Amino acid sequence: MPSPLSRRSFLARGLALGCSAAASPLFTPVTLAAAPGDNRLVIIILRGAMDGIDVLRPLGDPMLARLRPTLSASEGTHGLDGFYALHPELGRLLPLWQAGELAFAPAVSTPYRDKRSHFDGQDLLEAGTGADLPPAAQRDGWLNRALQRMPGVTSRTAFAVGRDESWILSGKAPVTEWAPGVTLDLSPQSRLLLERLYGADPMFAGPAATALTLAAEKDEAGPQGLAAYVAARLNEETRIAAFSLSGWDTHQTQRNSIRRALGQLQDSILTLRADLGPNWGRTAVLAMTEFGRTARENGSGGTDHGTGGAMLMAGGAIRGGRIFGDWPGLKDDALYQGRDLMPVRDVRAHAGWALRSLFGLGAAELEGLVFPGLDLGADPGIIT
Repeated sequence: MPSPLSRRSFLARGLALGCSAAASPLFTPVTLAAAPGDNRLVIIILRGAMDGIDVLRPLGDPMLARLRPTLSASEGTHGLDGFYALHPELGRLLPLWQAGELAFAPAVSTPYRDKRSHFDGQDLLEAGTGADLPPAAQRDGWLNRALQRMPGVTSRTAFAVGRDESWILSGKAPVTEWAPGVTLDLSPQSRLLLERLYGADPMFAGPAATALTLAAEKDEAGPQGLAAYVAARLNEETRIAAFSLSGWDTHQTQRNSIRRALGQLQDSILTLRADLGPNWGRTAVLAMTEFGRTARENGSGGTDHGTGGAMLMAGGAIRGGRIFGDWPGLKDDALYQGRDLMPVRDVRAHAGWALRSLFGLGAAELEGLVFPGLDLGADPGIIT
C-alpha cells in the first residue's frame, strides 16, 4: 500500500498538477453585481477547455468522421439546422432551441494562441484583454470594467472559498465576498489527492474528512443549488452574475468523461430558466471557455488543447434557434496550424455586443476600455 503523500511532496509536485488544477479547480467562484434596468446577464466560465466540436457537432462537414472516428456519431444527437447537431447528453436543452431561447457561436476564441495553458487561457478570458495580460498591478476583469461604465451601479461579488479573487469582476467597482456554505466542488482526482495528503495527519484528518463529506453532499445536490442561488439574486437587485463549471478537460475517453460536465451545464441553464420565471425573458446567459480542443481525436479517444471553440447562449433575451457565425471547415488547409479549429470571431465581440444591447454601453467604451484592442465588428444580433 502506498505511503501517505506528504504536504511537502505535494508542494514539490505542484507544477505537474498545474493542468488538472486549472481545468478542474477545487472550488467554484461565483460573482454577482447589481446594475440599473431590468435586463440580466449571466456569464458561465467553462473551465478546462470545452470541446465545441463535440457539443455542437458539425455533422454536415464530411471531414468530421475522418478526424473523429469515435466522437462523430450522429446516433442520439439532436439535429438543429441540417448541418449542426446537439450532443446526445444535451437533449433537455432542445426545447429551448425550438422556443428560440438557445443559440451557438461556433469557431470562436479569445486572442490567446499557441501556448494552450489553462491558467493563462482562463486569465485572458476573464481579463478580456488581447493576446497578452497587463502587469499584475493593472489587472482587472472585463465585467468589472463594464460596471464602471454603467451609471448608478452597486456591486457585490460572491464566490466559494478557493480562489483569492474572481478575476472577471475584480477591479475598481465595489465588491464584497460571500461563501455559499463553503461546499467544495472536487473532482475524483482531487478527492483522492486530499485523502492521501491529509488522511494520516492527526491535525488535518478531521477537517479533510469534513471537506470530503461536504463535497459529497454538493454532488448529490448537483449544480442546481448554485444556479438556484444565482437566480434568486437575479430576481432581486442583481443584474449581472458570473460563475464557473469545471470538468471540461477531456484528454481521454471523451465520450464518457464529458458527460458530467454537460449535465452540469444543462442543469444550470434549466434551473436558471425555471427559477427566474418571468425574468428569464430579460436574461441572456453566455457560456464560454478558455480555448477549444484539437480537431482530431487522440489515441485514447479524447481531445487535446486546441484553439477555436464554441460559445453557448441561452435565455429569453437571446435571439435563439440559430447559429451565429461561419463554419471554417475541417480540411487540413483550413485548420489552425494544421491541428485546431480555426477561429472566425473573437468571443469578446459577442460578449461586447451583449453588453451593448442589454446595458447600452457604447462601442468606443467596449473597444477601448472594457475589451482593449477589440474590433467589435458587425452586430451579430444575438440579443432580441
